[in-house]
Amino acid sequence: MSEQTDAIVVGSGPNGLSAAIVLAKAGLSVLLVEGAPNLGGSVRSANLTLPGFLHDVCSAVYPMGIASPYWKQLPLQEHGLEWIQPHYPFAHPLDNGTAVIQERSIEGTAERLGEDSRSYLKLMQPLVRKSEILFKELVGPFRIPRHSLTAMKFGLPALRSGAGLARFYFKETPAQALWSGLAAHAVLPLEMRPGSAIALMLGIAGHAVGWPIVKGGSRNLTEALASYFRFLGGKIETDRYVKSYSEVRGYRLALFDVGPHQLEKILGEHCPPRYARTLKKYRYGPGVCKVDWALSAPIPWKAAECRVAGTIHVGGTLEEVCLSESEAWKGVHSERPFVMLGQPTINDPNRAPSGQHTAWGYCHVPNGSSVDMTERIESQVERFAPGFRETILARYTRISSSWDSYNPNLVGGDIVGGVADLYQLFARPALRWNPYSTPLPGVFICSASSPPGAGVHGLCGYYAAHSALKSL
Repeated sequence: MSEQTDAIVVGSGPNGLSAAIVLAKAGLSVLLVEGAPNLGGSVRSANLTLPGFLHDVCSAVYPMGIASPYWKQLPLQEHGLEWIQPHYPFAHPLDNGTAVIQERSIEGTAERLGEDSRSYLKLMQPLVRKSEILFKELVGPFRIPRHSLTAMKFGLPALRSGAGLARFYFKETPAQALWSGLAAHAVLPLEMRPGSAIALMLGIAGHAVGWPIVKGGSRNLTEALASYFRFLGGKIETDRYVKSYSEVRGYRLALFDVGPHQLEKILGEHCPPRYARTLKKYRYGPGVCKVDWALSAPIPWKAAECRVAGTIHVGGTLEEVCLSESEAWKGVHSERPFVMLGQPTINDPNRAPSGQHTAWGYCHVPNGSSVDMTERIESQVERFAPGFRETILARYTRISSSWDSYNPNLVGGDIVGGVADLYQLFARPALRWNPYSTPLPGVFICSASSPPGAGVHGLCGYYAAHSALKSL
């Protein structure tokens, strides 16, 4: 360590990079270290299938990234970041050949919901109008909101389960299906609270800011953050795994963009036993099995709306999605899994050779599963897009148990940083007044296992870094 370096940030995911930028802007000299050869954590792109086909390895769609009140303050566009908005944020195909979709317009979305139109407007309109307040006040550590009435309008439905809210507000299949797809992003059984918190936030974002992708691949979001950090004077080292507390002991501040289990191992004997036990007890949820495809043509969806949507929720009715998501929690591999699917080249054609395409799809499976779900995932897509298999030129599958080797934070394939049930939503990674601090002076956690949790938005790093600066 150089004597002139004030702080070290371990891990270069969006939260680690965001934390490093906060510290550098505050005038500290900062070193960011990454164990992998490339920066980004779960925000990377690579040629996984055939030459000329660029795939986002993990995260790919960024409603909370473009909504992030912190990133809005940064000149990331000057450092190469360009968002691309699909025609529709997402679509949810049904077996009758139609699809329920979210438009950017609340009214346009509601008009497609028949008898549930008024209920959708009643639920979403007041929240979308106050979206900037919600993103600033509720996406972060727990604190008493200044706009209590707005927070209450969000909080009451947010505390419901995904299935509970769908059945309370909506009576018909399309609206219930639309909500089930949103709720499945919480990676909770749809009968478990507070699954609608994630569904609401993503639904609000779809109307307020969209569900964009990054032009040229997710790696360009990482590159923009890293470029700005370097512009501020920050230094970066890759291929350097920090394995022990002794490696960071001389810095005034050490922030870790790692999971609780990894942090406990790094701190080792220096970690007080009570805090160590808490970190070890931190719970992870289902993992994912993901397939990336190189395609000869766009996916031939029966519903025309799906052909221009950025994200497709593939799974049928509310009841089907409920079954699939609950099975992953029970250790069962669903025969008809709910599939999150993206088709980036519909809007960013330069990611594939002319006239050809990429797509990706994943489903939830038991944590650490070694089962290859490719056939079941492709069967679900084929169900709503007959002829899909005929367009496949090549595929790359990553099973749940292999995600740890790609990114140690993705324990057992859990891509959301740990279970976000009622307890762990507010006690990430431990029940402490300051969730980012540890019992060791100057040591903080800033990963998605700290508030506000999952989603590529950089806010875990932002709040952790401000907490660290206050300690000085």
